[in-house]
Amino acid sequence: MSVRSTIRCNCGQRIYAKDVVQTGYYLRLVGPSFVYIKYRCSRCKKLGEQFVKQEEWEEGILSDTPCEMSPEEQKRFRKMGAIDIHECIDVHFELEKINTVADLLNRLQEARR
Repeated sequence: MSVRSTIRCNCGQRIYAKDVVQTGYYLRLVGPSFVYIKYRCSRCKKLGEQFVKQEEWEEGILSDTPCEMSPEEQKRFRKMGAIDIHECIDVHFELEKINTVADLLNRLQEARR
């Protein structure tokens, strides 16, 4: 059984609970029943609809995953900017110098000072 983790618009945007206009059940006597979701995409503003098998339906499909970073951490990472290719190369060469896990831990402790 394949579990559907998200609902997406045809434009590719993920659909959240705030985008849902209407939900309902499509009950069938023979075969699987479905949950009907009608939505307005937040990106392209088009109306769309989707049917999800009732066995695969969870309310969590429409909820966003919470961010693990605090707002202060998010602000700090935004200030750092994108990682460029030169930083990647430097990290690669630094990792080649490490022989043991203890050596790695020592280098990390020195970097935090």
